[in-house]
Amino acid sequence: MSGRNQHPSLAAWFSTPNFAEAEIVQQAGYDAVVLDIEHGSFDLAALERYIPFLRLLGLTVIAKVLAPERGPIQQALDFGADAVAIPHVENEKHARYITQMGKFPTLGDRSFAGGRTCGYGPTDQSWYERQNRRTAVYPMIEDAGAFNDVSAIAALDTVDGVFVGPSDLSLRRNRGAYSADADDFTDIEAIAKACASASKPWIMPAWTHAEKQLAYRLDAGTIILTMEHEALRSGFTNSIDEMRSIEGV
Repeated sequence: MSGRNQHPSLAAWFSTPNFAEAEIVQQAGYDAVVLDIEHGSFDLAALERYIPFLRLLGLTVIAKVLAPERGPIQQALDFGADAVAIPHVENEKHARYITQMGKFPTLGDRSFAGGRTCGYGPTDQSWYERQNRRTAVYPMIEDAGAFNDVSAIAALDTVDGVFVGPSDLSLRRNRGAYSADADDFTDIEAIAKACASASKPWIMPAWTHAEKQLAYRLDAGTIILTMEHEALRSGFTNSIDEMRSIEGV
């Protein structure tokens, strides 16, 4: 794959609605955040406050929703998320159905809710068209069936790109725990090629140096650099290790 002509969007992964943390990553120069609603501790009231706060900071908000269902997708978009990442997409048929929930007719089947996204006022047809262009839908490629159908999924009109789920993909491709080895990277490269063929971006969680290099080399549109809990663990561990070295422990 060719070299890029622009920088990727750099993202942090949040599992909790921590306002100070959001300000820190914005000040550090991150472009985006992924909200892990599926596995994190977000409730609807927190999301309703947190998403607009993140956007006011200038951060792009990618909501990894609770499940591949209409309600979670529409709630995240109604709260103002810029994009939804949809977990556990099984195959092209499933992707064709569930990604419609993120786009208004006639493109998709998203239901309208007045409020924040329309400025608490009336709408016209151009508003629906702008929303369909502004908000992105990223099915996650983390099931074997979705991996097998990735080219067809990436080509769907209701799909704006894909989000790689390396750990689940390795498990569901019968390789066991994800280890960022050659087979894992071969799968990721196949996903990247499918997106390039469809002229769609892809998102990569890249915790290690090797994963970051791979994502950059394969022109990932968004590279997620660290997880909230790992960043906290690293900071606290480095400080205590420094003190122990002073003490000679």
